[in-house]
Parts: sequence; structure tokens; C-alpha cells
Amino acid sequence: MRMSILAFAAGVWVLQQQAALPGWNVLAGLAAVSAGLTFAVLKLRFGGRRALAVMAAALAGFAWAAALGQARLADALPEANEGRDIRVTGVVAGLPQAYENGVRFDFAVESSDAAVPSRISLAWYRGWRLEESDEWHALQELHAGERWQLVVRLKRPHGNLNPQGFDYEAWLFERGVRATGYVRADDGNRRLAAFVARPAHVVERLREAVRARFLRALPEHDYAGVLVALAVGDQRAIDGGLWQIFARTGISHLMSISGLHVTMVAALGAWLVSFFWRRRPALMLRLPAQKAAAAAGWATAFAYCLLAGFGVPAQRTLFMLSVVALALWLGRAASGSRVLALALLLVLLADPWAVLSAGFWLSFGAVALLFFVSSGRLAPRHWLAEWGRAQWAVTLGLIPALLALFQQFSLVSPIANAVAIPVVSFVVTPLALIAAVLPFDALLLLAHQILAGLMAFVEWLAGLPLAVWQQHAPPVWAVGLAALGCAWLLLPRGFPARGVGALLIFPLVLVEPARPAVGELRLTVLDVGQGLAVHAQTASHDLVYDTGPQFSPDANSGNRILLPYLRAAGVRRLDGLILTHEDKDHSGGALSLLDGLPVAWTSSSLPDDHPFREAPGHRTCIDGQAWEWDGVRFEMLHPEATGYASAKRKSNDMSCVLKVSSAYGSALLTGDIETISEQALSKRQGERLRADVLLAPHHGSRTSSSPEFLAAVGAETVVFPVGYRNRFRHPNEAVWRRYEETGAQLLRTDRDGAVTVEFAVPRRLTFERAARRRYWHGR
Repeated sequence: MRMSILAFAAGVWVLQQQAALPGWNVLAGLAAVSAGLTFAVLKLRFGGRRALAVMAAALAGFAWAAALGQARLADALPEANEGRDIRVTGVVAGLPQAYENGVRFDFAVESSDAAVPSRISLAWYRGWRLEESDEWHALQELHAGERWQLVVRLKRPHGNLNPQGFDYEAWLFERGVRATGYVRADDGNRRLAAFVARPAHVVERLREAVRARFLRALPEHDYAGVLVALAVGDQRAIDGGLWQIFARTGISHLMSISGLHVTMVAALGAWLVSFFWRRRPALMLRLPAQKAAAAAGWATAFAYCLLAGFGVPAQRTLFMLSVVALALWLGRAASGSRVLALALLLVLLADPWAVLSAGFWLSFGAVALLFFVSSGRLAPRHWLAEWGRAQWAVTLGLIPALLALFQQFSLVSPIANAVAIPVVSFVVTPLALIAAVLPFDALLLLAHQILAGLMAFVEWLAGLPLAVWQQHAPPVWAVGLAALGCAWLLLPRGFPARGVGALLIFPLVLVEPARPAVGELRLTVLDVGQGLAVHAQTASHDLVYDTGPQFSPDANSGNRILLPYLRAAGVRRLDGLILTHEDKDHSGGALSLLDGLPVAWTSSSLPDDHPFREAPGHRTCIDGQAWEWDGVRFEMLHPEATGYASAKRKSNDMSCVLKVSSAYGSALLTGDIETISEQALSKRQGERLRADVLLAPHHGSRTSSSPEFLAAVGAETVVFPVGYRNRFRHPNEAVWRRYEETGAQLLRTDRDGAVTVEFAVPRRLTFERAARRRYWHGR
């Protein structure tokens, strides 16, 4: 059974790696083959039945995931309905999330005047208006379970796609969100019903009520969001800075609904019912106390999981508890590995996209490691020794997964968890849950005070210089080898040659990503939406040209895209950082990048009072500057020094223009220059403008890319860094046609994802959307 379930999971995982789904006729054939193999296994007696069972399970997992994928893909927004006003009626389907510009919420569509998906994600912006003459459109107060009629403007799910980066479209697809958009200002926007009484809406309204009460009781308290997350699973209530501290100390799993919390709540419910049941002989005669406790524990866990949003760790734990409770009810024994396998099967039957989330692998992996180190021992040791062994097993065993998924793991995690697990799981979480049921704010204040004391210790640990190990993304073969090595090291004492396991782990940290050879250049135009960020890499140097946009006060391209990308690429320091000009879509991630990586020098055309100029080694970019790294030449072609003295200078036309030349080709990076600067460059630089690859000036706007400039550059490949359906409508249609007439290969980041050009022999182009194509990705 266990091998068959693992095979089923493997089939599900393989399906999720496909660029396109098989058709219904193929799925019918796979289902028939799987059914035939299953019949042979059950009815016939011959050797190899186990192998056939594994094959049948793998085919069943593949077919099951494909069938659900087809059904979800069918619930799509027609391309013709993107960007148009549509009137929809439906229900607020989850917890509304307030942020600085308005509120975001999921919306379950009941009816509409055009074809839209059944579940969409909406933003309602504060102060939105149709025309300049209109009055400001007031933001309405929203609550889970309300029915609204709204005018919305939608687009298909689309996210940035970069090497080793987060797949936002996969995350939306797993949640069943098949379109995103915003609420338009319209007199017809109105609440139709204060509450729609359905089971899911009752749960969401209850979660919202608990969250609101916690935040009212703890105004201006630093860790109120953590208590909300522990009680109702709303992880977005936790500040982004706190998540960084949790990641550095390895306790992120504790600050949301974890399996340990669910188990603890279930055990408490079971103990209370057992205590009461054993003191009532009449009840004991009707039903044994053990069975009553099992049922109560399961019911308590189920209620907590509903309240917590039913995430993967909660699902896994609930399904495991379900198997254990059923076994106790039926009087049968259940081994730990079978319980875990059945929980895995149930999770994947309910949500085959769970394999796309890091939490799935870490959650099941941690429990599997605990079963692995606790099975087969001759006699139990002291509880403290068992606790230490469990901490060692989870810390060591999850290192390959953590480095593969996040390129980092906490070195202080064993210490932080040794203190935080008992405090959070057995003190803070129970207090938060009791406070959610009973109207006693004193319990919340007590829980917050205890949590604040714990956080003082955790923040001290996070501040240690060696709190976290960060490195490049390891190759897949090294991850598999290290996982085998960790399992070998965790074998019982006395097993021969356990030290060999350590040797298998070394490639995980020692095998670094390949860099260009001397004289070669790797240029990556990252997909940052409507903005620009470029990474230029030579044999031993790294330069970043612009840092993309700022998304919110806490989120920008620097901390969300550039730093994870550079870490995965093995970049530990930058030899140079250039900000072309002041626009937020180019400089939004700069300060985060400076905080996250050491930078040898910086250059920009920014005003004297800009904080970026305070970075060590800053210099103003001026025509004529040049340097050479590893046989690759870098030349600054614009702006002229006299341009800084002009009172009428325009920020875009002061963009730092950089030409990078290798033995195998050259690239011209143009920032946001417009026609006037293009003309000046053409006259001043002449033949020096010629390049094989051109970064389209100003994202291909109508005020750039003059015919004379394009002729002077003569590029074979042009890259447009643009956001999907951006409000500026870049690239301009006329400008795009102008580029088409040159015969150049035209690339755009909204369609192709990050674009990497390898200036070598032969020259290679890599499009991230093509390299990581999955069936849920939009065209």
C-alpha cells in the first residue's frame, strides 16, 4: 500500500511538470490501463504483482491530476473579456486583506454580464475615480460572506517569471483563482446581502470576527498579527519584517498553523472528553472512553483546521489524526508510515496541486524524518534525549529541501526551536485559542506579553552574524545525493560507515553554478513587470543595471526578485550597481539590494539628495567612463557631464546608457532615454552605438526608438522590459511595427519572462517562460 501511494504521488508530481495537459481521450486510455492493471493485481496470482500495482497507482495519480487540471483550466477568462468593464454579482469568499491603497479579496462569482471564472481575486482601491472631474470613489467596508454587485475590470492570471523565482500563476491556480482585477468606480456597486448563509461563508465570517477582535484588543501591539495567524491561520496579518526574523531563526513553521499545533489542540480535546467520560459510568457503558476521546480529538482538530483555513500542514495532520482515530475506533493498530502514507493520499486526492508548494514537502518531510529516527529502536531513551534526537533529525534532514527551495537554512534553528516550540505550542497558542472563544482580553494581553519575551530572544538570535547559511541553488542531482546522505547519517548508532553520509552532502554546498568563461558575457533581463532590472555577469564579476519597481512599502523588486535570483545564481557580492535615473520603476529595489548584498561601487544620475548616493563608492555616471572585467568592456555613453548643469533636464533623458562588449557580441542598455537623447547619442557616438542586442529605450514608448537611432544601433535582437497589460500600453503599437521593419528578433518580458543572452560560441538565448513552461501559464 505504501509503495502504491508513493507511486500515486509520483504520478501527480510528474503531471504538474507538464507544459500541456493530455486530452480527455488520452486520460480515458490511461484510466482504462490503470483499471486493467488493478484488476490483474487483485484477481490474478503471479509474480510481479507489486510492480503492476505501482504502475497502476502512478498512472492513476497522473490521470487524476490531469482530469482536475482540465476542469480547472476550463474555468478561464476569455481573452476578449480582458480589460473591459464587466458587471458581476457574487460573494466575498475569504478574509478581506486591507493594505495601504485599499483592500484585496477573493470573490465567488454567481452571475455576470459576460463570461468570467467562478473565482476571481479583486482589489478595491482607495480614491479610485473614472475621470478627473469625478468625485473620489469611496472605499466600501467589506466582510466575508457578503453578496455584492460590482463593476470590475479583469485580466488573466499573470506573474513575473525569473530563474529560480516564485511562480505566482501556479499559486493562483492552486487556489482556484482564474482571474485578477480591480473594482471600477460605478454607481451600481452595492451590497445586496449582509450575509449569505453557507457553511464556507460561516467559517470565513467567524475567522474575520476573531481577527477583528484580536486587532481591537491589541492596537499598536507588535505581535498582534502573530496571534491572529496562530488562531485563524491568516499569515498575511504578520508583518514582512517579522517573517524575515522567523526565516533567519528557522521558526516560520511555528508562527502559522502547524501540524504540532493541530495535534496539541486535538490532544487537549481528547483529554477533556476522556476525563469527563471516565467519570460517567452510564456513558462508559454506552461507549468506551478511548473511542469517545478519539472522536472528540478528531472533531476538535477538524474545527481548528476549519478555523485556520485548512492549509497543507493542517490537512496533513488532520488526515493523519483521522486514520489514527479510525483505527482506534475499529480496534486496529496503524503503523506510523501507513498513517503518513494515507494522509499523503488524501491530501493529493483533495488537492493535487499541493506538490507545488514548499509547505507540502517540508511538512511531510519533517514527519517522515521523525518516524524514520524513532522506528526500529530497541528501547526508548530519556525524553530529553528523544527530543534532542528529533531536533537533530529535522534540522539535518531538511537541509537539502531548504537549500533547494529557498537557498538558505538557519544555523540557529535548533536553539530557537528548542525554546520556541514549547512556548508557542503549549502556552501562546492555547491562550490565543481560548481568547478566541472566551471574551477575555486579558488572555490576549498575557499571550502577547509571553510572545514578546520570546521574540526578544529570537531577535537576538536572528541578529547574530552567522545566524543563517545562504548559498546558490544546488543542482537536482546534488539535492538527491544529499538527501540520501542525511538519511544515512540518521541511521541508528552502530550502523557501519555512517560517516559516509557526510561525504554525500558535500556536493550540495561545493558544486557552484557555472559562470561565463573569460571573454564571455551572460546578460539577463529580469521579468520585474513594468520596470527594468538587468544582471551582467562575466567570469568573476557581477553588475546590476537598475533594480525594478517598488510594489508596496515593504515589497519591491529588490527583496522579492533580485535578491532571491542573485542568491540562487551564487552571487555573494556585486562589483557594481547602476541606477539609470530616478523613476520608481527603475530604482524601487535599490535600497533593499544595498541592504541585502555588499556592493563594491554604485553609479547613477540621481539628484544629490537621493539616499542612494550615500552608498559607499558612489560616482555620477558620465559619458566616457569605461572599465574592463575578464575580457569584457563596459562603456558609459550617456549622459554628458554638461547635462547635469541644465535646469531643464528631464529625468528620462539623464538615463545612464551602458554598452557592454565581449569577444562574442555586444549589448546596449538604454534606460528610459527618449528621442532627444537618442539623436544626441547618434551624433556623438556614431559607430560606437552598434550592438547585437538592444534594450528598447523607455520600454518601447511612443516618445522613443526613433528610426535614426535604430539604424545606428543595428541590433539583431531587441528586448522590451514591459509589464503584462501595463497602464502605459508599452510597447507602443507604432513603435513595435518600426522595430519589426528592421527584421530584428523582438522579445518582451511579459510574454517571454526573463530573457538571458549568453555571449559565447554559439550565442544562446533562454526564455524563462519557455524553459519553465507549465500548463497553467498564460500565453
